[in-house]
Amino acid sequence: MSDPVVVGVDGSASSLDAVDLAASEARLRGVVLRLVHAFGHPPAHLPSGTAPWNAADHGLEPMVHGALARAEERAHAHAPGIDIARSVLAGEALEVLEIESRSAALAVVGSRGLSSFTGLLLGSTAVHLAAHGHCPLMVMRGRPDPAGPVLLAVDGSPAGQAAVEFAFAEAALRKAPLVALHVWNTWSERAYEGPGDPLTAVVVDADRLREAEQHTLDKTVAPWQEVYPQVAVERRLVRSRIRPALIDASRTAQLVVAGARGRGGFTGLLLGSVSQALLHHAHCPVAVVRGKE
Repeated sequence: MSDPVVVGVDGSASSLDAVDLAASEARLRGVVLRLVHAFGHPPAHLPSGTAPWNAADHGLEPMVHGALARAEERAHAHAPGIDIARSVLAGEALEVLEIESRSAALAVVGSRGLSSFTGLLLGSTAVHLAAHGHCPLMVMRGRPDPAGPVLLAVDGSPAGQAAVEFAFAEAALRKAPLVALHVWNTWSERAYEGPGDPLTAVVVDADRLREAEQHTLDKTVAPWQEVYPQVAVERRLVRSRIRPALIDASRTAQLVVAGARGRGGFTGLLLGSVSQALLHHAHCPVAVVRGKE
């Protein structure tokens, strides 16, 4: 049996939007959609002689199952005919969804949950899963263009190969074109966007650097074009600041895919600045795919 698509449900509008996205992904893959709700840990210190803590005794059970029922109704409306399973698990959402990701094809969450502070662009659950999850993570953001391409952020790193494979597979499932975007600047030799203006910093030979970055893009994309010949691919090389260029390109995409870390990542850092920027500011859903470090 194929691994399910798992989506975190907390009753918020953001999580219901995530259910729509997850239902579509489950339908594309022909797998079960698993609705998961975590209701937190029971009190750590109960008075002596108190009966065992039970969610039903605190009025939580009807609330939880009501939220799941709404999510299931939403999923069936968005993707009729898909198989749906429900899970209500005790534990913090971060822990529960990380464990669920071990046996999932894809985990999906909203950009904000019920516990988010006003003005916070991204919930801690999404950031945590992007860094520590055991399967690709998709975060529902913005308003995707259903006719737009799948946008792949190409960084040329070995760890980023998993994101490349995922993006091609996703484009094939969606029958969508793929834009492989590789952004470079004069800091690319050191893979570092440091102080100063990377567009005007002096380099010995900008033309040679551009050729090297084109080679990086070509060698990253070419093998997967052979695997997925049905996917129309545009290789796009842009000289710019990396994060703003990718965020701007996401305006016309239906999905943006990035690795958890790029070639400029610091050792031990589980989530890179580019993937974090996309999670916080992209104009369409974002998939973060962890590679083998």
